[in-house]
Amino acid sequence: MRFVFADALDLVDPGFDFVADRNARDRTRHSGDQYPHEFMDEAPYDGILVSRAIVGDAFRTGKYSESQMMRFRREGARRFLRYPEERFPDSIVMGDCGAFSYAAMAEPPYKPEDTLSFYGDGGFTHGCSPDHIIFDLDEGAGRDRDAVPEATRRRFDVTLQNATEFLAGARRLGHRFTPMGVVQGWSAPSMARAAADLARMGYGSLAVGGTVPLKIEQIRRVLAAIREAVPVSTGVQLHVLGFGKIEHLADLERYGVASFDTTSPLVRAFKDARKNYWARDDAGNLSFYTALRIPQAIENNHLKHKARKGSVNQEAILRLEATALASVRRFAAGDGGLDEALDGVMAYWDTLNWDEDSSPSRQADALRRQRGIYARTLEERPWERCGCRVCREGGVEALIFRSSNRNKRRGMHNLYVFHRHLREFRAEAVA
Repeated sequence: MRFVFADALDLVDPGFDFVADRNARDRTRHSGDQYPHEFMDEAPYDGILVSRAIVGDAFRTGKYSESQMMRFRREGARRFLRYPEERFPDSIVMGDCGAFSYAAMAEPPYKPEDTLSFYGDGGFTHGCSPDHIIFDLDEGAGRDRDAVPEATRRRFDVTLQNATEFLAGARRLGHRFTPMGVVQGWSAPSMARAAADLARMGYGSLAVGGTVPLKIEQIRRVLAAIREAVPVSTGVQLHVLGFGKIEHLADLERYGVASFDTTSPLVRAFKDARKNYWARDDAGNLSFYTALRIPQAIENNHLKHKARKGSVNQEAILRLEATALASVRRFAAGDGGLDEALDGVMAYWDTLNWDEDSSPSRQADALRRQRGIYARTLEERPWERCGCRVCREGGVEALIFRSSNRNKRRGMHNLYVFHRHLREFRAEAVA
């Protein structure tokens, strides 16, 4: 089972200065920055997924700039991503259309023919047929086709029709390209029917879509139905698109899933309320720590709003910020105590989160809870037990929730931990 990282130009400046909080003076965007597979000692994934919606085109704006978009199409995915097959053998570069980006549209903006051109220009090894996402999965057997809205039936039919045309045109990309038929549906049985139809068309690889908002119990039901319709013995491989429930790898293994993609380890570094820094405990399970939130005082919107209102003094905020950073760094260096570090961090945290109409008792409870959470992070010193480049070079800076360069480095550390966790899981599964 392979882990494919869904990239969205997630790079860091290798010369970033943690103390000065600034990029290297000679930094050049993108060309001077580094992807996770460049910054880390080894690639923390088995492949990269690039979405058309992220790249963009002449008609729809993506995350890439116009010059980046043109260079991507001209150079191809591997060269643009600096992910050469020679250095990363057996790696895959997968493409999809990014169905969530056009979910509100009546029809997908992408057609099979132009999608194949995108994959061909990019030199992709795998590519998904253009699909149209269906939300609100039914429980159990779900509704019959006649009972679902016309728009839902249309999305189902368009996805299958696109897959038919896509497979016919994929032959021109040669034997090194693997076309993937996308499975969509409003229920587990309807997704199983779609999978069976795609297999009959001749697809040897299917991508299960629409799983991002689903609970793990729903995903299990979908995979069980698909595998009943298209058993492992047929040789048809399954890929799960956007599988963020990565604590449940055993469920993917149970249903013979060959690969999945996600950004979860990276984005949880700065979007999760608690699980920001990942580790493996002595039993080999994933464990999580909360990063210390010490935002930049002059850039934090909440603090700027308070300063404009006159409820806080900006100079006082800057002093609290500096004290928080200094006390954490002293603790990490062994020159300061735990309580001193927590006092510094919590004084800043209190100012950041305090509001004039806050209940004093609720505020005190929140402070007590947060202090306990941060105490575990500092007491257990997880950065000292990790040998990845992020922790070797940054130390406790990896645990400070602050700027993009710090937060994405922590995300890269999480990718490293998760990929090692997956390798152990694969080894145990084989044994």
